[in-house]
Amino acid sequence: MPILRTGTMQKMRTELSDSIKYYLELDDQPLLMNELIGQEIYLENLGEIHCSHCGRLTKKSFSQGYCFPCFKKLPQCDLCMMSPDRCHFHLGTCRDEEWGKTVCFNEHIVYLANSSGVKVGITRATQVPTRWIDQGAVEALPIFRVKTRQQSGLVEKIFSEHISDKTNWRKMLKGEITAIDLPAMRDQLMETCKSELAQLTAEHGLQSIVPITGVQVQSLSYPVIEYPSKISSHNLDKTPKISGVLQGIKGQYLMLDTGVINLRKYTSYAIEIGTCA
Repeated sequence: MPILRTGTMQKMRTELSDSIKYYLELDDQPLLMNELIGQEIYLENLGEIHCSHCGRLTKKSFSQGYCFPCFKKLPQCDLCMMSPDRCHFHLGTCRDEEWGKTVCFNEHIVYLANSSGVKVGITRATQVPTRWIDQGAVEALPIFRVKTRQQSGLVEKIFSEHISDKTNWRKMLKGEITAIDLPAMRDQLMETCKSELAQLTAEHGLQSIVPITGVQVQSLSYPVIEYPSKISSHNLDKTPKISGVLQGIKGQYLMLDTGVINLRKYTSYAIEIGTCA
């Protein structure tokens, strides 16, 4: 079986095009995965995990790629990264203030997306449209531009009282997604949450939370030749070597005819990929 790449797993890099392009980068060796669709491939867990921050050999990966000591001390692994409205920088308890200033105190986008139904989400402005692609959204619409990550999280929390802030990954992978009028949904939410948004803007300043107008819905198309009718997941921790015909890629998932696998889950794993020809 021809080996294509061997190295440490990273999140697949993506490029926006008529059909999203996916590059698997093992030790910075890019492999265009789109070219493998329709072929039988294999993935093998080689039994080593090296922390993506310190390089330490670890038996288990925490927070997608970190050893336990780094997970406990790094700011990117703190609770506020998952719940930005709970930012505690102002309390002087940020794990790394310089990191926080660089990552959290810059422009963020609040958006609506249709990945498994409508959801609200946030991302750094520099991560548009990468964030939408990673979530498997078929369409997305930015609705607010804000100055800090915490502010984006506060807007998201207001909207999440009325719509989901999570993706149903199983539904997303089945491809059975109903079209949604995102501009109409935006307008409805803005009206429903008008008083809460006005209060938040008053607290943080008119220039901190700014509605985005005049933009079109971004449509996204994925390289899939067949969606699975039933979702079953591969686990490289339990089954170190898996194989199957690659039928498509969506989000950070490979869809094989034998099951799906979320490659992001295996960040920092030593992996081998090849074809079964």
